[in-house]
Amino acid sequence: MAASLDNSLVTYLGTHAPNNAADQTDAVKASQALYPGVTYTDAEKAELSQWLITASHMASPAEDAAKSSERLSSLNTHLSSRTTLLGAKPSVADIALYQKLAPVVAKWSAEERTGAQGYHHIVRHVDFVQNSPVFGLKLDDKVHIDQDNVVCKIKPVDAKAEKERKKKEKEAAAASAAASGATSTTLAGDQGQGGKNKAEKAKGKAEAAGSAVASAVVGNSTSAGSSGGPPEGAPTEKKKKEKKEKQPKPQKAAPVEKPLSPALIDLRVGHILKAETHPNADSLFVSTIACGDAPGTDNTSEYEGQVVRTVCSGLNGLIPLADMQNRKIVAVCNLKPVTMRGVKSCAMVLAASPRVAEGEDSHKGPVELVDPPKESKAGDRVYFEGWEGEPEAVLNPKKKVWEMIQPGFTTTEGLEVGFDVGVVPQLSGEGADKKTGVAKLRTAAGLCSIPTLKGGVVR
Repeated sequence: MAASLDNSLVTYLGTHAPNNAADQTDAVKASQALYPGVTYTDAEKAELSQWLITASHMASPAEDAAKSSERLSSLNTHLSSRTTLLGAKPSVADIALYQKLAPVVAKWSAEERTGAQGYHHIVRHVDFVQNSPVFGLKLDDKVHIDQDNVVCKIKPVDAKAEKERKKKEKEAAAASAAASGATSTTLAGDQGQGGKNKAEKAKGKAEAAGSAVASAVVGNSTSAGSSGGPPEGAPTEKKKKEKKEKQPKPQKAAPVEKPLSPALIDLRVGHILKAETHPNADSLFVSTIACGDAPGTDNTSEYEGQVVRTVCSGLNGLIPLADMQNRKIVAVCNLKPVTMRGVKSCAMVLAASPRVAEGEDSHKGPVELVDPPKESKAGDRVYFEGWEGEPEAVLNPKKKVWEMIQPGFTTTEGLEVGFDVGVVPQLSGEGADKKTGVAKLRTAAGLCSIPTLKGGVVR
């Protein structure tokens, strides 16, 4: 069960957080209100609840300095390989942690922040939460962090040495567990036997197990005797292990294939932060677009503190470059990225154009970009009414999902964008559930539209 937000955090969210997150007292629901484009697995939901509990103890005056230092060190280590507490996904736990630690970090000296024993990663996390549009916090006072004032740079982790260290720790733990099991079994088996010192036998077994642990940690492979033979008194012949019959491996169940539907296409509101002409192609624009992706998402980068995608579109000469600047659009976000004249394009901008007869140039224009509702935000889900569902992570190019569904994208007499199921009859269904007509494209804030083109095609 998800943790509940404490009253101080609810008040903090009401003052500083977007999306009416304070209306929710459940940790997962509050996170989903804050970041509607993010989904959490069951494991992440459990981790989210645990981090909220941890955050409530951070900087507690009831704890002594040693315990506080231990908590901070553990958190700093956790954040050393993660952008957020859950890895790459933002959550209400990040804000809870910021609420507790911002006043503390503000008082730290440069040595405490970035010294040899400093909390570099905590400082980085605080700076990210307070400034990133991903969190969208409305803060009057922020922690002043001078990114150029670094007392001691972080030493890079030797990946090979770290892997070897973890391997030896595992081996030592396994040997320790084996030692514990052997000792208790020996002691239990000795109950009621006379003429033998049970304590001495147990001690001998424990010493042998201790040697096994030491050997696992330091890689000791020394043989028991100097001659390399078996220890004195050990049997000289080994019984051959009986060969086990190989059992056939169970076959993995084939993934359930989702039915063909416009909902498979990941349509989102995008915000073009900048657009410029392609350096190697006169017909292309290269746009930097925020689509609500979480930090660390594949095929994204960072621009001015926002997670963005680079998108190439063949609109140069059809739409003025000035009209591509700082505007909201609708983007297709799960097509497989393609490299266009040396620039990797990781989404597609939806635009409308007149229908043309077969054989005519379908790219001659005019062209108008699809406009989402003015109140919508980057990352808001866009869908056709009656076709709601979870989109594919990436559309399989071999299945031609986009190619089969896109012909149904159209514009109406009311200058709205819709999906005409009559153009893709295999989606209409049968009987009482049969779909007809044009389903309108919308977000939670309203309908998507185009300026003037009626009865056009959208792609």
